[in-house]
Amino acid sequence: MLKNIFMVTMISALISLFTGCVGQPKVNEHQSQSDSAVLWDENKNIDADENDNVDVSDLDKEVTTGDGTIAGETIARIPFPVEEYSRLERSGKGTIQGTIYLQDAYGTKIVGAKRRLYLNPVTSYSRQWYEKSYIGGNKMGKADSRLFNYLRFTSSDENGAFAFYGVPSGRYYLIGTVNCAAKCGYGENRNIRIATEVFINGNQVIEQDLSKGI
Repeated sequence: MLKNIFMVTMISALISLFTGCVGQPKVNEHQSQSDSAVLWDENKNIDADENDNVDVSDLDKEVTTGDGTIAGETIARIPFPVEEYSRLERSGKGTIQGTIYLQDAYGTKIVGAKRRLYLNPVTSYSRQWYEKSYIGGNKMGKADSRLFNYLRFTSSDENGAFAFYGVPSGRYYLIGTVNCAAKCGYGENRNIRIATEVFINGNQVIEQDLSKGI
C-alpha cells in the first residue's frame, strides 16, 4: 500500500516538473507591434504623452518646409512657461476638420494620406518653434517633456481628410506632413511639413485645410 502511494506521488511530481519547464509560448514581437499600431490608429483623437516621443521640432528624421531641409543653427528653447500653460483650457466641444495636401502650380493636389497631425496650443513656447524652426528653418533643442501633456493628435484618412474632436477653445498651431518625391521635384521621398494657426471658440466646427503650394 505504502509502495503504491509512493509511486503515485513520484509520478505526479515528474509530471509537474516537465509541464512546468515548458512554460508559456513566446509572444510574437512583430504581431505585438502590429496590434499596437492598430490600437494607435483607432484611438485617433487623444492627448499625446511623453511616451509618444513627439517632438514638434523634429517630427520626422528628414523634414523640409518645401524650400529646403531644416538645417543650420540649433536654437535653444526658452524656459517652459508653466504658468502660461496652466491657464489653457483642457476640455472642450469644438471640432477642427479639413484636408492636408500640397498643391502644384497647375492646381494638382498631392494629399497627405494616413498622416499624423498635431494641434499645438499657441504660447510663447510654441511660437518660438513656429518662428525659428518652421519659418526660419532652424533646428530646435529637445522640447520640454511637459509639452506633451498639451498636444492633441489625429490621423488623416486615405484621402487626406482629418478631424479633431473635443477641442478646447483657444489658438493652435495645426501641424502635419505630406510625403512627396518626384511630383515635388525631389529625387527621393521627402516629408514636407505644413503648419498654420487656427482659432476655435466653444462648440464651433472649423473647416481648416492644411495646405501648401509647391
